[in-house]
Amino acid sequence: MTTQTTPARSAGLVLEHSRALRLFTLFILYVGQGMPIGLFWFAIPAWMAVNGAPAADVGSVAALTALPWSLKLINGFIMDRYTFLPMGRRRVWIIGAQGVMIAFLVIAALIDPGVTDVAILGGIGFAVNMATTFQDVAVDGLAVDIMSEDERARGSGMMFGGQSIGIATATAICGFVIEDFGAPAAFLIVAAIILALCVYIAAFRERDGERLMPWSGGASHPRNLAIQLEAWWPLLKSTFLSMGKLVSLLWLPVLFGRGILYGGFTGATPLIGANYGGWDTSEIASLTATAGLVAGVLCMTLGGWLGDRYGAKRIAIMWCALQLTMITAMYLGQEFWGNPVVFMAFVYSWIAMDMLLTVAALPISMRLCDPKVAATQFTIYMAVSNFGISFGAFMLGKTDAMGGLSSIFLVVGAGIVVALSLLLLVKYPRRPEYYAKQAQAAMMFERVGKGGGPLPERSAAS
Repeated sequence: MTTQTTPARSAGLVLEHSRALRLFTLFILYVGQGMPIGLFWFAIPAWMAVNGAPAADVGSVAALTALPWSLKLINGFIMDRYTFLPMGRRRVWIIGAQGVMIAFLVIAALIDPGVTDVAILGGIGFAVNMATTFQDVAVDGLAVDIMSEDERARGSGMMFGGQSIGIATATAICGFVIEDFGAPAAFLIVAAIILALCVYIAAFRERDGERLMPWSGGASHPRNLAIQLEAWWPLLKSTFLSMGKLVSLLWLPVLFGRGILYGGFTGATPLIGANYGGWDTSEIASLTATAGLVAGVLCMTLGGWLGDRYGAKRIAIMWCALQLTMITAMYLGQEFWGNPVVFMAFVYSWIAMDMLLTVAALPISMRLCDPKVAATQFTIYMAVSNFGISFGAFMLGKTDAMGGLSSIFLVVGAGIVVALSLLLLVKYPRRPEYYAKQAQAAMMFERVGKGGGPLPERSAAS
C-alpha cells in the first residue's frame, strides 16, 4: 500500500497556518483591487468632465473601462484549467495580473494622454481593468480554497470592505493628484501601490511545501494535485453538475435581485439628487464616496461579526427586509425627495445595506462551490449578480415609460421580494457544525424515546 507524503512545514508566511494572515491578505488584495477601479471609474471621468470633455467621450471611456467586468465569466474557467501548482492554485495568477496592471499604468504615464485622447484612455482603462478582473477572480478562488468555514463571514466582510475603502481612497487621492500634478502622477501612484502588493504576494505561500517563485525550491501540495482538473471536459462537467443542483439554481435569483438594486439605485441616486434636490456633480460624488467608505468600515466590523454570530442566511434575510422597508418609504415619500436629509439617508442606507447583504450572501456562495471548480463556479455566481446590475440599469432607462423615476423602486423592490422569499423558503447550505448539532439532537431524541439516558458529550478529540 502506498502512502502519501505530507509536505514539510514551510518557514515564513503560509496562509493555511494563520487565520489572521488569511484575513489580512484578502483585505489588502481587495483594497488594491479597488485602486484601479477608483482611478478609472471615478477619477478619470471626473477629470475629463471638468476639462470640458463631452458626455459622449466620457461615456466611451467609462464603457471600455467597464467592459472587462462583463467578460470575466471566462476567467474562472481559464484559472481552474491552467495554473502553476508548485506556486499554489491562485498566487501565480494574482502576481501575473498585478504585473500587467503595473505595466499598463507605467505605459499610460509615459504616453500622458489628454482628455481628448479618448481611444487611448479607453484602451488603457480596458487593459488595466481586464487585469483587475483576473486578480478579482483569482482572489475569490483563493478565498474559497484557503478559508476555513468558520471565517468565511468575517472574510467576506474584510474583502468587500477592503474594496470599498480602496475605491474611495483611490478616488480621493487620484482626484487631488490629477488636479495638481496631472494624470501621469496618478497612474504612477496607483502602479506603485500595486507593486507593493505584488512584493507582498511574492512573500508568502498558500500551503506548505510550495514555491515562493517559479525558480525557488518547492513542490505542488497533494491537496491541490488531488482536485486539479487537467482537461476541459471534466472541468465543464463538474461545473455543470455543481451549478445544476436545485439549491444552486435557486440561489441565482437571490444574487440577481441584489444586482438589480445596485444597478437601479446607482443611476437613480444622481437623478434624484440633481432633479429633486438641486445637488451638483461634485456634491453627489462626494456623498456617494463617503457613503462607500462608511459601508466598507461597516462590512469589516458589523457585517462580519453578524454573520459569525447569527449565520449568513439569517443576516441576509434581515438586510433584505430592511431594504424593502427603505424602498417602500422612498416610493411612498416622493414628495420628500428634495429634502437633503432624506436624500442623504437614502444614499447612505442603500449603499451600506447593499454591501452588507453582499457580505452576508458571500459565505453561501462559497459553500455551494465545488472545490475543483471554485473559481469558475464562484465567478458564475458573481456574473449573475453583474447581470442583475445591468438589468437594473436597463430598467432605469425605462422609467419614463413606466410612470416616472419612482417606478425604479417597484422594479428593485420586486427583485428583493423574490430574493427574500427564496431566503425564507429554501434550505441553503449552512455551517458544518449546524448539521453536526442536528444529527446529535436526532440521536439524543431517538435514545430518549427508547428509554435511554442522555448521550455523553463528545470530547474535543472525537
